[in-house]
Amino acid sequence: MEKINLKGRILMELESLISRSCAKGRMTKNIQSLHKAIVKNHYNATDVSIDYHRKRIAMDIVMNDKDYDPKRINFKLSTFYANLLFDNLCEFLKSCIDRDSRSLAFYAGLLNSYRKKENELTLA
Repeated sequence: MEKINLKGRILMELESLISRSCAKGRMTKNIQSLHKAIVKNHYNATDVSIDYHRKRIAMDIVMNDKDYDPKRINFKLSTFYANLLFDNLCEFLKSCIDRDSRSLAFYAGLLNSYRKKENELTLA
């Protein structure tokens, strides 16, 4: 069996998690937060809402990273409102996967927290 490097493993597990989350019949809060986190990371958005029935994603995209500080209230943050349509949510989310090192670290944390949430639900 060929060894898969860490980067490839993270990307493979994330794509698998996206596929499983889209295949489920019911969108739980955990799945919705996973989808929003992926979109937020890719588009650098501050607010994301996904309308699963109308197949729309609405978000405020940060125009200038220097003005944005998530640790404080941002009164003068320049954002751009976007309302996107998608045909296939699974393919859309997979297209949002970035392969840079900052995103990979984010995805690793996301996978870890999602695994913990799944384990808590199965133990309860």
